Amino acid sequence: MRIVRRPGQGGAWAARGLRSVVFLLGLALFGGAALPGAAQDTAAEAAAQSQILTLDWERLYDGSLWGQRVRREIAAASQALTTENNRIADDLIAEERSLTERRATMAPQAFRAEAEAFDQRATGIRAAQKAKAQALNRRLEDERQAFIAQVVPLLDQILVQNHAAVVLDSRVIIRGLAQIDVTEALIALVNDELGEGSAISDPAEDGADAPDAPQTGAPAAAPTEAPAPGQ
Repeated sequence: MRIVRRPGQGGAWAARGLRSVVFLLGLALFGGAALPGAAQDTAAEAAAQSQILTLDWERLYDGSLWGQRVRREIAAASQALTTENNRIADDLIAEERSLTERRATMAPQAFRAEAEAFDQRATGIRAAQKAKAQALNRRLEDERQAFIAQVVPLLDQILVQNHAAVVLDSRVIIRGLAQIDVTEALIALVNDELGEGSAISDPAEDGADAPDAPQTGAPAAAPTEAPAPGQ
């Protein structure tokens, strides 16, 4: 079967074919480049329309300047306490060894009196050092509660800005859009508004009425109680 073309018709078809190729190439080049933006717009719209937001409290605290400051300070104080405990323990061991060596030259009553005095002193030192470790743990929790007390009003801002009704702990979400997680946005807001939080002079007092934090574990490594001197 032959196709009969009119004069000049082949050129018109060729021109139309060329325009089609150019059009398809344009879609591939420019349409493809526009897809990420379109996806972002869709995700943003999905987040804006969602009345539910999610938040990772532990990541919020760890990522904040406040949490990082507390981590540094607690780690330094814990290391200093461990060093102090080791030094005191060495001193007590040396004193106990000296008392043992002198026992042969001492009257039984004198030795007994000195040994009892040493035991009482060592017990008091152990109690004092243990109290220091407990104070570090309390400070860690006080800082956390103070942080939460200061963050809650900022979280309310996030809710209003996103026209959302509730914020859920991200750990309880089985599956959801990543765009509804406001952890990073809240970290930026917290850092901007609160900084390192060192201006709060008494975190225990400020955090006294703070809501209980989600049970996500300690936001920073709790100080390990160093071996008590003399043990």
